[in-house]
Amino acid sequence: MDIRTGDILTMKKNHPCGSNEMFVLRSGMDFRLRCVGCGREFMVARNKIEKNIRKVRREEKTDV
Repeated sequence: MDIRTGDILTMKKNHPCGSNEMFVLRSGMDFRLRCVGCGREFMVARNKIEKNIRKVRREEKTDV
């Protein structure tokens, strides 16, 4: 999967705070994510994240 820093992932399961959206801070062999709901940061292995992603939302940059 092509997941980049700055993407927002919609997950199948909710974070304990109730939000299911995570902001990608770092990607590689593992991901550093920030919960959009409560702001908590955590690291998770790539294989666990990739099977739990429902949707990837990427903010496109526009040059003016």
